Amino acid sequence: MNLMGLNTVLATGAPIQLAQQPAPAWNMTGLVPIILMGVVIYFALFRPQQQKQKQHAALLKTIQKGDKILTNGGIIAEVITVKQETLMVRSADSKFEIARNAVAQITERSGAAPSAA
Repeated sequence: MNLMGLNTVLATGAPIQLAQQPAPAWNMTGLVPIILMGVVIYFALFRPQQQKQKQHAALLKTIQKGDKILTNGGIIAEVITVKQETLMVRSADSKFEIARNAVAQITERSGAAPSAA
């Protein structure tokens, strides 16, 4: 339809019939990539972090008297006494009490076997 023909149709007031397209059916093809990305993110980020937290919790349970530890603040100390939630430690000439979860790692184990508590 050229421009003159369009003007004629518009001038006569005849309604223009547009082809009606059926409503698209909902499908899951657009949802599959999002689900796939969620699974990849879970296994790439969240799962390793959970495993690391479990390993750290197991490490905290095995702390015993005489172990040398490294705290989250960078202090290297020797464990003097072990309590339920805290540790009494010695670093150089200072003794202080720290929270058990402030231990980043055990740098050196004591010679004694871990006790079953």
